[in-house]
Amino acid sequence: MIRITSKSPALRLASAASIALAGLSASPAVADTLVYNVEGLTVGEDGALERFTGLVFDDEGRITDIVESGEDRPRDVEFSVDGKGRVMLPGMIDAHVHVMDIGFGQLTLDLSDTNSLDEALAKIARFAADNPGRPWILGRGWNQEKWGLGRFPTAEELDSVVSDRPVWLERVDGHANWANSLAMQAAGVTAASKDPSGGRIIRKAGSREPAGVFVDAATSLVSAVVPAPRPADRDSALREAQKLLFANGITAVADMGTSVEDWQTFRRAGDLGALKLRIMSYADSLDSMFLIAGPRPTPWLYKDRLRLNGVKLYLDGALGSRGAILKQPYHDEAGHFGLPLLSPAQLRNLMSRASMEGFQVAVHAIGDAANAEVLSAIDDLSESYKGDRRWRIEHAQIVDPSDIARFGEHGIIASMQPLHQTSDRLMAEARLGPDRLGGAYAWRSIAAAGARLAFGSDAPVEPPDAFAGLAAAISRTDANGEPFGGWLPQESVSREAAIAAYTSGAAYAGFAEGRFGRLVEGERADFILVDRDPMLASPQELRMTKILETWAGGEKVFSAAGN
Repeated sequence: MIRITSKSPALRLASAASIALAGLSASPAVADTLVYNVEGLTVGEDGALERFTGLVFDDEGRITDIVESGEDRPRDVEFSVDGKGRVMLPGMIDAHVHVMDIGFGQLTLDLSDTNSLDEALAKIARFAADNPGRPWILGRGWNQEKWGLGRFPTAEELDSVVSDRPVWLERVDGHANWANSLAMQAAGVTAASKDPSGGRIIRKAGSREPAGVFVDAATSLVSAVVPAPRPADRDSALREAQKLLFANGITAVADMGTSVEDWQTFRRAGDLGALKLRIMSYADSLDSMFLIAGPRPTPWLYKDRLRLNGVKLYLDGALGSRGAILKQPYHDEAGHFGLPLLSPAQLRNLMSRASMEGFQVAVHAIGDAANAEVLSAIDDLSESYKGDRRWRIEHAQIVDPSDIARFGEHGIIASMQPLHQTSDRLMAEARLGPDRLGGAYAWRSIAAAGARLAFGSDAPVEPPDAFAGLAAAISRTDANGEPFGGWLPQESVSREAAIAAYTSGAAYAGFAEGRFGRLVEGERADFILVDRDPMLASPQELRMTKILETWAGGEKVFSAAGN
């Protein structure tokens, strides 16, 4: 439903009184900017979409007026910008990303576009040849399922193209890494090395020799010896991340797994006026959370650009690396239930420790057993920690249908990523079998149960492309329009619900409502100009949406025209 708003006479009188009082004030006049001649679209308080034709913001980057259809253009403004009839939307908010990983992904080897092992090996060889001074070859994005390999890649295959230095490559989902022999030697990994709790060393068939892939907690065996980035490297990565996100129309994110070093990178940028992205931060551990914030969540910093909200906990791994924990064994690996990263007692202890200090808790749960466990933990802890907690479940990919109704309790936020459904479809069918898909990527059912949806990308796992996500959310089809009619199409959501989940819903999930996420008076002027109306475009057309301009806090931070 789209609604044309009308301002009440009382609001107009209040605004007029405020202007009159401001005229008596000794404070300096505020320079307002009007953006006019736009086809504006935003989310109303009740979730309905509202249209407008222009907006005014002050020099603090805060919206002071919304111009509706039929209203005269405000004249008491210092500056004017002609929107040229383009579509204006709130800046997209990605509710689940890894900011620094996005940036480092721009600076290191990216294998996400490779479609076969041979193609990946050729790209690795070229990268190594082009970067002879790098002591390690680092990168990410490989996916043996996309390659049709039917197994994990091996160290010997990496050795065949890079044998003069260590290679360490993260899987697309971030839950497994691929090493060559020199990387394993540097880490001291041998046949005698044991699988750590919550991790798995993939072994050569018929022996205990490491084959080259490390899953979940086992990745720490090698990552511990990888040279750490310098502060200057981190600053470069943040710059690259901001550039990519703004080019995709993303003005705010929830950063899932912020380290102390990441936080200091954000602070350096903020201190220098270089932090333009809004970051709702979730620490990578309780230790990091308390080191960063102390006894309570931080205040909003840099004009609502940075806040440490709470902590991100991992309960399980991912489906692709068979780390997600399931109630029944994997369909394609008999007897394997996944890799629990926390015991039920550990999960509750960590959630309780954060909650007693007022921090928000976000828990990564992908498998149906993991989702059931975190739902039970929330139920247990809600008796002790009342009030507006906004417990977040990150991903909620595979849920037992009998557990879906529980998402409607205790104000739970379902933080989900529509593009995962299109990327994972065939793999999910293989991992679960045809009879256990009833609660797979169940956006509509979870929302109908009463959970608030917050959509994101999990970038760099998926591209930070909110319009591709919108298309997937409303159609349950991929970029090729497959499968015809959508995969489990009953779980698609309306356009209004999808847009809200990428804007106001994602802001609400991070306690940012009233600050940004909607184009209304009093919120930050974070908006994008695009080449089509998302309410009228087909799913395929939505994926082709062009970001023409991105504005954050009233400042143009991206232009497709380059100005």
